[in-house]
Amino acid sequence: MKQSLFKHPLFLMALLVSSVSFGQAIKGTVSDANGGLPGVNITIAGTTSGAQSDFDGNYVIEASEGAVLVFSYVGYQTEERTVGSEMVINVTMSEDLTALDEVVVIGYGSTTVKDATGAVAAVRSEDFNQGVISSPEQLIQGKTAGVQISNTSGQPGAGINIRIRGTNSVRSNNNPLFVVDGIPLSGGSTVAGGDVPGVGGNPAKNPLNFLNPNDIESISILKDASATAIYGSRGANGVVIITTKNGRSRDGEFTYQFNVSSSKPRETYNLLSSKKFLSERTRLGLDNSADYGSSTDWQDVIFRTAASHNQNISYSKSHDTGSYLASVGFGNQLGVVENSSMERISARLNVNQRFLNDKLKISLQGTYSRINDQLAPIAGSAGFRGDLLGAAYSANPTWPNRAGFDETGGLLNPANLLAYSSGRANTNRFLASLSAEYDFSDDLKGKVSVGIDQSDSDNYSVSSKNLNSTGSVTGNGRGSYNNLEVENELLEATLNYNKTFGDSKLEALVGFSYQSFRNSGINSGAWGFGTDDMDQMGDDMKSIVNNIANQIPGSFQQFGYAPNLSGVYVNRLFPDVTQEFISPSGSIGAIKSLAVDSYDNTTELQSYFARVNYSYKNKYLLN
Repeated sequence: MKQSLFKHPLFLMALLVSSVSFGQAIKGTVSDANGGLPGVNITIAGTTSGAQSDFDGNYVIEASEGAVLVFSYVGYQTEERTVGSEMVINVTMSEDLTALDEVVVIGYGSTTVKDATGAVAAVRSEDFNQGVISSPEQLIQGKTAGVQISNTSGQPGAGINIRIRGTNSVRSNNNPLFVVDGIPLSGGSTVAGGDVPGVGGNPAKNPLNFLNPNDIESISILKDASATAIYGSRGANGVVIITTKNGRSRDGEFTYQFNVSSSKPRETYNLLSSKKFLSERTRLGLDNSADYGSSTDWQDVIFRTAASHNQNISYSKSHDTGSYLASVGFGNQLGVVENSSMERISARLNVNQRFLNDKLKISLQGTYSRINDQLAPIAGSAGFRGDLLGAAYSANPTWPNRAGFDETGGLLNPANLLAYSSGRANTNRFLASLSAEYDFSDDLKGKVSVGIDQSDSDNYSVSSKNLNSTGSVTGNGRGSYNNLEVENELLEATLNYNKTFGDSKLEALVGFSYQSFRNSGINSGAWGFGTDDMDQMGDDMKSIVNNIANQIPGSFQQFGYAPNLSGVYVNRLFPDVTQEFISPSGSIGAIKSLAVDSYDNTTELQSYFARVNYSYKNKYLLN
C-alpha cells in the first residue's frame, strides 16, 4: 500500500517549522546631541511589540528582517529604521524644536514643553473648536486626553461637569479650579437659584458663562499633582487656567465676527399615538373614558427648532512699549425646549504698558457681562409628577394641545405648564485684575497683583393661578424671588529668580496670596397673587421684599407675613435670638403671604507658596 509523502505527519511538521521565520535580537543605542537618551519607545510598525531604552539609551528588541522599527520620544522627531542583515542599529534623535519651545501657562508663571515636569496640556486659539461656541469649555471639548466635558442638562448655559483624569470624590464637587487672568474663581455658583413652584429647583448654571469665547487666547489644563501642587488642596481636581487675548497688530486692527446656527433635538422617543394608546387600553381591559378626541405628540409641543447667533467686534493695537485690546460681544442662544434661552452681553479691555526703560510693566485685564437666562420648567429636583419633560412623556396623547385643558386626572398638562410658569435669572458680573511687575535685575523679578470678581444675580420663578397643579398653586399663584451677591477679592505678591550657569538652569518662585469670598443675599417665597400676569408677579415680589427689608432697623435673619399675623414678623440672631413685629409703610396687598430668609458669610484664604525648578544640560529636570 502506497502512502503519499505529502500526507505524512512528520513531513508536514518539518514543512511547518521551516516556514516560520524567527526574529533576531536587534540591539543598539538611542542618543541625542548630549548622549544616551533613556525612556525612548521602540516599536515594530504595525504591531504592539516594543521595547524601551534604558538609562544609558541602550535597547534590545526581537525583530525579523524587513521589519520597521519606530523610535519615538516626547519632544523629539520620530525616527524609523528598517531591519536588514545587521544586528546593531544605533539611532541619533533630533529635537522637535517647535514643540519643545512651545510656551504653556502654569501656576504663577509659564514654562516650555521641554521644561515642564508636570502633566500640562495647552490649547491655543488657533486650535480651538470652531462653530457657534456659547461657553469657553466648548473650545477645548475633545481636544485634550484625560479630560471629559459634559453639560448637566440641555438648557442654554447649563452647568458643566469637567473631569480631569476621572472622578476624585464621591460626594463633593469634582470640577477643577478655574483661574481667569490670574484670578482663581470661587468655585460656587454666581447665578441665583430658584424654585419653579410645583416642579422643583432650577438646575445649576455654568460658572464660565460670563466669558466671551472670542476673547480667549489659550486654555491650559494642569492634570497631575506636580502641576497643581502650588494651588494646594484647591487643585485636587485639576486646574484650568484661562488667558485672554492682548493687542497684537502694529497698525491697529478691527475685527467683526458674526455666526448663526440652528439646532433641534437629536432624537425623540417613539411614544404611543392616540390610536395605539387607545388600543393598548382596550387590550388591557380598560375602558376608553380617557379618549378626549385629539391626537397630540407632546414632544412636538415642548421641543422646537431653535436659531442662535453670536456677534463680536474688537480692536487691538500694539506699539513699542505696550498693547491694548477692546471688544464687545452679544450672543443669544435659544434652547430646543420652549421657553429656554441665554442672552449674553459682554465687554472687555486688556491693557499692557511698560515704563522705566521696560523695567516696570503694568497690566490691566477687565471684563463686564450681563447674562439673561430664560428658564423652562425643567428641574433637577422634580418630584414623582415630573417636570416639563416628564409631563410630555407621560401625557395622554388624546388630550388637546390647549393650556386651559384641566381634565388630566392629577397629571401635568405640558401646554398648561409652559403657558402659566415662568423663570428668569439676570446676572451682572465684573472681573478685573491689575498687576505691576518690576525687573530688579536680569535674574530677579517682583510682581504684585490685585483682583476683584463681583456678581449680582436675581432669579424670578413664578406659577400663575391658572396653573393646574395639586396643592396651593391652583387659584392662588406662587413665586420665588432670590438674590445672590458674590464678592471675590485677591491680593498676591511673588518674587521670581531665573539664573543660568554652565549647563545648569535654576528657576525659583516664592509668593504670598490672600483671597476673600463673600456670599450674601436673600431667598423668598410668596403665595397668593392678585394678578396672573407673570411679569407683574415677579416685579411685585421684588418691590415688596426690598421695601420691607429697607425699613427693618439693624440686621435680620428672616421676615415675612401672612393673613393670620398682625404685621410683619422679623427674626434676629444677633446679639440675641429675638422675634418682633413691625408695620412697614407701603402696600403689601399684591401678595397674601411672604417668607424671606437672608444670609451673609465670608471665608478667607491666606497662602504662602514656593517652587524650584532645576535643569541640567536641558535633559535632567527637578521640580
